Amino acid sequence: MNPSRRVDRLGRLRATVGVPGSKSIANRALVCAALAGGTSTLTNLPDGDDTSAMAAALRVLDVPITIEAGRAVVEGGRLGDGAVTVHAGLAGTTSRFLLALASLGDAPITIDGDPPLRARPFAPLTDALAQLGVDVEPGERPGHLPVTVTGPPRSGAVSLRGDVSSQFVSSLMMIGPSVPGGLQITLTSPLVSVPYVDLTARVMEWFGVDGVERHGDSIVVPSAGYRAAVVTVEPDASSASYPLALAAVCGGRVTVPGLGVGALQGDARFADLLGAMGCAVTRNRTGVTVESGGVLRGIDVDMADISDLVPTMAVVAACASSPTRIRGVGFIRAKESDRLGDLSAELRRLGVDVDAVQDGLDIRPSAATIQGGSVGTHHDHRLAMAFAVLGSRVGGVEVRDPDVVSKSWPGFWRMLDAVAGRR
Repeated sequence: MNPSRRVDRLGRLRATVGVPGSKSIANRALVCAALAGGTSTLTNLPDGDDTSAMAAALRVLDVPITIEAGRAVVEGGRLGDGAVTVHAGLAGTTSRFLLALASLGDAPITIDGDPPLRARPFAPLTDALAQLGVDVEPGERPGHLPVTVTGPPRSGAVSLRGDVSSQFVSSLMMIGPSVPGGLQITLTSPLVSVPYVDLTARVMEWFGVDGVERHGDSIVVPSAGYRAAVVTVEPDASSASYPLALAAVCGGRVTVPGLGVGALQGDARFADLLGAMGCAVTRNRTGVTVESGGVLRGIDVDMADISDLVPTMAVVAACASSPTRIRGVGFIRAKESDRLGDLSAELRRLGVDVDAVQDGLDIRPSAATIQGGSVGTHHDHRLAMAFAVLGSRVGGVEVRDPDVVSKSWPGFWRMLDAVAGRR
């Protein structure tokens, strides 16, 4: 990997920025396609590490899949019957979806990952699979990868916490139709990132499983068979936050095609937050445009449902004229990085007046004190891209380990060069 990437100050922008397909939609669609009888086709597939890890893992599980120029063809309907080890690299979402998927087989399947992924929590999911009658054998320490599972599930009722990660809930939902009698999930704490759970249900509908019900602390998934489908993956709303934020902090106007009226992803709401801070936001059938309104105002916002955007919001808030409070996101300390502690520590290196609190961040106006400097990414693509946004405002920011952006947007730095007129 490159040791660092210098980000220089940008002037006012006038740009249209295409972003990759949604990795959240793509990974859900790949799982459903693997379980669907017949041939499914997915277009606008992103080329990030998470999606590549999912495709590679499905091949290890003997699911035929070919990918060319962002188009995937999946021959689904069955998993292999051999004992295998699947390596997910750094892909958290991918590994959690795979762990549940692997539990449908009747041979021991081990899910493993790189050291940072091994440090992330898996206990809520492994405990849930055990409740379903799946044999769960931890490797080095309980609740962490590597984990070996041997299925199939023998029970259709499970309870788990909803306030750790919605990925655990989504992974169970997608195998629910293959559980005898369907699946009933009881949540023992409030659900976070609700739009991602609703997105899972929507993708399942595309593959012929409708009737998923979510009421209060209960999610019911019917017993059903997935059907092959043709799916176009919409642009990634999380990735779109970075070019839209560039308009807010640097001035000017940025348009992202494909995320206009009717966008499915909850993270498309980020543009509305920029609107609340003083930007002009326009949506139509073809995309969304954010235009700087001059002075940015701080906001008080609960981001529990759009937590991936906390780093982006934090750097925009640092450029505002009044304080911002980000709430409801204490659980993001267990993401690729400690997205509260690591983020706030690195921002302070750049002169941002920020404190990490139990459930979020307090950010005071910092435009007068922000300066260039070197910041670490902590194996976290979202920190790297957020720091690049702030660097585009102040200049002289050295982002260490910049290639970590390959997890979700391998072309991010090329995009930034293009917006700056350097290529």
